[in-house]
Amino acid sequence: MNTTPPDPTQVRFDGPWQHFDVRAGGLRFHAVESCRSIADRPLVLLLHGFGEFWWTWRNQLPALNAAGYRAVAVDLRGYGDSDKPPRGYDGWTLAGDTHALIRALGHSSASLVGHADGGLVCWATATLHPRAVDRVVVLSSPHPRALRQAVLFNAEERSSFLGPFIHNQLPRIGERRLTRHDGAFVEEYFRTRSGPAWQRTDDFAEALERNRMAIQIPGVAHCSLEYRRWAFRSQFRPDGWRFMELMDKRLDHPFLGLRGHDDEYILDSLMADSAHWGRDFTYRTIPDAGHFLHEEEPDAVNEAILGHLGR
Repeated sequence: MNTTPPDPTQVRFDGPWQHFDVRAGGLRFHAVESCRSIADRPLVLLLHGFGEFWWTWRNQLPALNAAGYRAVAVDLRGYGDSDKPPRGYDGWTLAGDTHALIRALGHSSASLVGHADGGLVCWATATLHPRAVDRVVVLSSPHPRALRQAVLFNAEERSSFLGPFIHNQLPRIGERRLTRHDGAFVEEYFRTRSGPAWQRTDDFAEALERNRMAIQIPGVAHCSLEYRRWAFRSQFRPDGWRFMELMDKRLDHPFLGLRGHDDEYILDSLMADSAHWGRDFTYRTIPDAGHFLHEEEPDAVNEAILGHLGR
């Protein structure tokens, strides 16, 4: 067992990309883009999910760059080598982070691609900062109101989703659960939510190693849980009610919703119901994939993303 926690800079892996810092909204964000990126191309901002960091988009960065986009993957606040403030994990602030990042990168608008919690940030940004968003792709990430409704009235979704949320509300216990035994929780999380085909690959083993390391970076476990703590606790507070009221808008942006066919965490009906909040909402399932579809079946996901962006 490791006794020295990893340094945040350890997430700056070498590859066909470049690492840089972006100052936006009063924070420093670690960002990654292709070494051959051209700044005046259309911007595509890639937002990762819970328990991950920028590296989850390793297969999308080169594909988007080759197709003529400026693809930038970031460590969200509290993750990887980005700043880790003690607060600011509410929907308004996270949407503000994305809006500020678009401007700080030198663009007036961007297309957003988000997985899980990153997808929820996409929904919030499109609603609260609509002029800054061109198109949106959400992976395993239903609209927040669809998710709340399903947890309240769908017993199957409630049993698969609500348990971990409630457990993680407990201070310090949740953090210890994520980091103990060198981040073993992350391995269990990936194994229970991904499909069997990916689990037999070297890429899966590498994903486990790197994400287990990243969750042990000081502050990451606490910050990653703060996303979920706010999402749960705000349902019982005026700020959460106001946020949900603001989110009850039918958006005009072209949306693509993707879900792995074998994802038992986010159900098919939940993604389909999200079409209520998008006038132009296309929904597709990706065969032979679970919750981490963009890592499990990257070619199929890349084809879907590029098809949506190039419509």
